[in-house]
Amino acid sequence: MNDESRRNQGPGEQTRPGHGEQIPHQGHDTQHAPATKPIRPSFAVTGLVIVLLAFAALATFGILSRIHHNNVLAKTTQDLAAPAVIALPAKPGAPVDTFMLPGNVTAYTDSPIYARTSGYLTKWYYDIGAHVKKGALLAEIATPELDKQLLQAEADLGTAEANAKNAHAEAQRYQGLVATNAVSQQDTETFTNQASATASAVKSAQANVERLKELQSFEKIYAPFDGVVTARSIDIGTLIDTGAASRELFHMQALNVLRVYTNVPQLYTTNLKRGEKIDITFPEYPGRTFQGTLVRTADAIDPTSRTLLVEIDIDNRKGELLPGALAQVHFKAPAMQTFIIPVSAIIFRREGTQVGTVGVDNVAHLVPVTIGEDDGATVQIVNGLKPSDRVIQDPPDSLIDGEKVNPENPNSQGSSEP
Repeated sequence: MNDESRRNQGPGEQTRPGHGEQIPHQGHDTQHAPATKPIRPSFAVTGLVIVLLAFAALATFGILSRIHHNNVLAKTTQDLAAPAVIALPAKPGAPVDTFMLPGNVTAYTDSPIYARTSGYLTKWYYDIGAHVKKGALLAEIATPELDKQLLQAEADLGTAEANAKNAHAEAQRYQGLVATNAVSQQDTETFTNQASATASAVKSAQANVERLKELQSFEKIYAPFDGVVTARSIDIGTLIDTGAASRELFHMQALNVLRVYTNVPQLYTTNLKRGEKIDITFPEYPGRTFQGTLVRTADAIDPTSRTLLVEIDIDNRKGELLPGALAQVHFKAPAMQTFIIPVSAIIFRREGTQVGTVGVDNVAHLVPVTIGEDDGATVQIVNGLKPSDRVIQDPPDSLIDGEKVNPENPNSQGSSEP
């Protein structure tokens, strides 16, 4: 196409380029993007680092937020799981210089009486409550079999004595003849040995007779000491067997002096002195005080109860006191501060008597205590508590040492009621 033809062509017409012709580049062609500068590598690395830091910050924030929520949840759960208790300061009691312990009263001598021979009871002479002297006849037993055995043994003894007498005479005769060679030495020795054997048989028969006589003497039951018959478990015609495994015939107790046993807590054992006088009271004698003497102790602390067993003897020649009774033993001790708490606050476990207290950090502590007087509603604590302790009034059975608790004010509970 020549230049004239291009000039005659309108603005909307297009001409095809001829073979070998090229369309000149136009400045306003929208089909081609403008040229841009290439991105530098340092800018790309910086952007990537910024993106990674942003992701790391978001992840760290999420982890810390989750840990915080978990801690808050755990603390809330722990606070809600802590048991609610009522903890009040212990009420101070009056200082005391004495303490009282229960004591068991027993007879000075207490003995069951059994039979030493078998037979039938023919008679008894004393019943329960009878005061008897040592050697008094209590009962009689008929022993026909034993009597016959004794007769047989005496007859055997007579036979043995006769044989021994004959053997002894024969031995003496042969010993006289052997000197003149009238008999042999062997025969003399034989008769001499027979004399020795029969003499031993006599001793055996005598021992058997004495044994049966001893058993026959047990047909009569005698009192072994001065005392009171406190039980009789046989009657006339009862079949009697021998030994402690059989039926008890009588039971006797010596009551002129009574023993009072009590267990003293380890805290007070250093104040005990043998020979000191101890005041003892009995509920059947209100307002009256008996005096006993501390005669002995076990000299060993019981590892289970941490107490010392002591014995106090009390004179009872008037017969006013009875064995088996309960006594109140009054001991002297250094003056000490006491506290009064309700009985419901006491915890009895294998570790001993304890009380639950609450510290300033609302943590429960189980404190071992020593109990003094107990009136049924409140109890006196003589050792183990301090004035600053708050005592849990009604501790739950599951309470353990070091457990977190929620102390509550009983006044606030009452104010919410209509």
